[in-house]
Amino acid sequence: MGKRHQARELALKVLFQLEGSEDDPEEVLAYHAAEGAATADTTSFARQLVRGVTANREKLDAILIETSEHWKLDQMAKVDRIILRIAVYEIAIDRHVPTKAAINESIELAKTFSGDESGRFVNGILGKVAASAAAE
Repeated sequence: MGKRHQARELALKVLFQLEGSEDDPEEVLAYHAAEGAATADTTSFARQLVRGVTANREKLDAILIETSEHWKLDQMAKVDRIILRIAVYEIAIDRHVPTKAAINESIELAKTFSGDESGRFVNGILGKVAASAAAE
């Protein structure tokens, strides 16, 4: 498993815990990084993702609402919603990761933490996000 995959997994765990809580993001990150014996590089990349998703959450959710036909955010599984936010951040805002890599990583996270059907669901939505991001 690559360092970036580990970092995305770490960011997913942190954002999952932070969803609907008042916990301090740095403390949550430090806890999960220590628990998973994450390297400094892995923790640093995860921190970038957590900060980026947190700072841009309204914009990310607006993109998800626009691209997910027949699904409201609160109808999505919590883990799927967080995986999608991370990927949309990487695809539409950060743009330092190739779109295909961000999508593939998200599908793997969905399969691992949510299930095979979630992998297809995530892929479908991110395909639309990627198409609209490429059109900009």
